[in-house]
Amino acid sequence: MFKVLRDWIQRYFSDEEAVVLAVLLFLAFTAVLTLGGMLAPVLAGMVLAYLMQGLVLTLERLRVPGGAAVGLVFALFMGLSLVFFVVVVPLLWHQVITLFNELPGMLVKWQSLLLLLPERYPHLVSDEQVLQAIEVARGEIGKFGQWALTFSLSSLPLLVNIMIYLVLVPILVFFFLKDRAMIGEWVRGYLPRERALITRVAHEMNRQIANYIRGKVIEIFICGGVTYIAFVILELNYAALLALLVGVSVVVPYVGAVVVTVPVLLIALFQWGWSDQFIYLMAVYGIIQTLDGNVLVPLLFSEAVNLHPVAIICAVLLFGGLWGFWGVFFAIPLATLFKAVLDAWPRKEPVVAPLL
Repeated sequence: MFKVLRDWIQRYFSDEEAVVLAVLLFLAFTAVLTLGGMLAPVLAGMVLAYLMQGLVLTLERLRVPGGAAVGLVFALFMGLSLVFFVVVVPLLWHQVITLFNELPGMLVKWQSLLLLLPERYPHLVSDEQVLQAIEVARGEIGKFGQWALTFSLSSLPLLVNIMIYLVLVPILVFFFLKDRAMIGEWVRGYLPRERALITRVAHEMNRQIANYIRGKVIEIFICGGVTYIAFVILELNYAALLALLVGVSVVVPYVGAVVVTVPVLLIALFQWGWSDQFIYLMAVYGIIQTLDGNVLVPLLFSEAVNLHPVAIICAVLLFGGLWGFWGVFFAIPLATLFKAVLDAWPRKEPVVAPLL
């Protein structure tokens, strides 16, 4: 047993750079896991600055001075943020309040629609199954109402946290953009001089994660925007709220599209019942999801690492359980990082004795 362990260590950790990289990854993972809550504004600022760094570099390649490029990108960021909080947030809040007020009526309408199923499809659905489903739905809605009441009573600390984010994150984004070269030199000063492996992994990680995150943000805006336009044209209630859910759902591959279909289906069913308008809406929604999965995703992520669906689902479950929403959002980049480290890790192949 000890010989097997010793051979494994010699094979994968005989290189000095591999040991240093393993220690750095362990320290970074531990720091984020233990201090992530306290440093959340810093991490959010780093992510936003990382997303905007590509635009800054593009402006600099167009011979725009560095300070002016940072100023233009930061002004664009602040303008979009202002539009979001002044225009989008009030619209979403109004639709959320309206949805809460109409939930009791929706439950009655859904119940009447479900009771029609045994009459139309007696061989597939029984009265007992429908009544059991209605009781389960009432219990879940009751739990959701209790959660909403508890959330509203304890929303003051959340408001304080939001105000902290609104003040600190823009400041951090500005300094991360402005002093990115100086911060990079400071970090590199603490790394070992011989760092070819670390540099190779860092370049691969930067390329893959940058492609993924920027592509995912573009996908969120395109899917959310197209869905909102389609829902408004079809006059679906809560179009902005549902479009936001559809846009955010692309963060979680496979699972997100299935989960977000449920509220879209239920609200459309409450509004129109089993009518032609309901069929038109679900057909348009299905076309949007199909184009997203078969056209937009391959176009945006053509250079991304090809991860197996099982690896993606495992990464979403693992990192989502550790870090919540941000863990889900960065599950694929972190899985890509793990794959890049495995691919670049130096291996000392075992010596095989010749056969006599």
